[in-house]
Amino acid sequence: MITGEKKQQVDAIWQTFWNNGFTQPSAIFEQMTYLLFMKMLDDRERQKEQIANLTGDSVDNPVFLPGDWKNPATDQEVPYKEMRWHVFKEMEPAKMLNRVRNDAFIFLRYIGGEGSAYSRAMEDTVFQITNPRLLSRVVEGIEELTQDGSDMMGDVYEYMLGKMAASGTNGQFRTPRHIIKMMVDLMRPTLDDKICDPAMGSAGFIMEAAKYIAENQADELLGIEAKRRYEHDTFFGSDSDASMMRIGCMNMMLHDVTDPQLFYRNSLSDDNSDTNKYTLCLANPPFAGSLDRDDIANSLLSAVTTKKTELLFLALMMRMLEPGGRCASIVPDTVLTGDGAAYKTIRSALVDKHCLKAVITMPSGVFQPYSGVSTAIIIFTKTGTGGTDKVWFYDMRADGFSLTSQRSPQPDRNDIPDIVSRFHNLEAENNRDRKSQSFFVDVKTIRENGFDLSYKRYHEVEREVIEYDSPETIITRMKERQSKIDNAFAEFQRLLNS
Repeated sequence: MITGEKKQQVDAIWQTFWNNGFTQPSAIFEQMTYLLFMKMLDDRERQKEQIANLTGDSVDNPVFLPGDWKNPATDQEVPYKEMRWHVFKEMEPAKMLNRVRNDAFIFLRYIGGEGSAYSRAMEDTVFQITNPRLLSRVVEGIEELTQDGSDMMGDVYEYMLGKMAASGTNGQFRTPRHIIKMMVDLMRPTLDDKICDPAMGSAGFIMEAAKYIAENQADELLGIEAKRRYEHDTFFGSDSDASMMRIGCMNMMLHDVTDPQLFYRNSLSDDNSDTNKYTLCLANPPFAGSLDRDDIANSLLSAVTTKKTELLFLALMMRMLEPGGRCASIVPDTVLTGDGAAYKTIRSALVDKHCLKAVITMPSGVFQPYSGVSTAIIIFTKTGTGGTDKVWFYDMRADGFSLTSQRSPQPDRNDIPDIVSRFHNLEAENNRDRKSQSFFVDVKTIRENGFDLSYKRYHEVEREVIEYDSPETIITRMKERQSKIDNAFAEFQRLLNS
């Protein structure tokens, strides 16, 4: 997450837009997104070129080719190099606006190839900046914001989404990157997986899964078939927000996933017929409302009678996973403890129809400053035949940041490394009692407790026996103290009268 100076820089760019007539936060957000993507696309290409120069190789899949590009919108030839950030940022404002608005922005629509998720997402976009001085100032601001070279696109998005939420324009908020990384580390995706997020937002989960695979299976990705599968057939996602779709496509492209299978749709509707298709689901679905019954797929309503999104998404992921497929999903605490029939239906399905593996509760401040809701991570394997013998519970009490709206770094207070380590060595957890921060609970006990999945239900609090003095002893002590007070007061009066 960004703090301090970086926040001020984003605020300054935001204010520049506002001062120039952009009064809709969503419009500011989109225009900044396009320009950030142009900057980071060029930065990534320059890094590839530097490596190629050192090794003597050619750049793999270059975005900007030698020579000219023919703009389909104008039928004019445009030098590729003039559509690169580090070139056009040096142009005088009027020429820069012409090149960015009429060429570089149009070029963005064709990067992913015709018919790709990216080209579909960019199809109806509009570059709204028409003032050369405004563009020049925004470009300068973004250049300053990203001058340290860090991959901070997601953090900038998170902060901008927060500004939109604060304005009442958009209720979305992004899952903190370190929580996403923890969930990916828990699930350890591989090239053999088909990975899906049915509520992908800015594609944080599948992007982090792509990074994990790239880092842990770099040798395998040198193979042509493995690389093709990684780029085209490994990552899937859906979202019903067009802006988030564009951001997700851009994020994936910046991580060398050139053709992810991303879809603009309501995953809970009949538009999504995915069944028994994926080996891994990673998600933080929306859970702050309900849908109209007509907008919900019949297959989901037959699984759980509800209009609550937090329950419908769990039912959806059970449907979408193939047998043996795994899921890690963030849910609100109400899913763990709700008394309603729909809540119990979902919990009993997780326990009795599939294999519920773990419940990791998180402190309520994890999603500050956007929300103070208490949440948990549910991890299960789809079986369709049960298989839950015992469930591992862990109570996360700290995540490396303060649990206030400031979310200040606190590296000495972080349970995440311990969670990941213990999850991948569950055999060692068998001997831990329920007074510990993590422990197993057998499925019989969970059934007896109405499928309650809250950590507090099973955690045993160790109480100390405190022995108090007898009333007689306390009264005697009080009399002695009162006597001392009376004597001191009498001595004080004597001194005043002497």
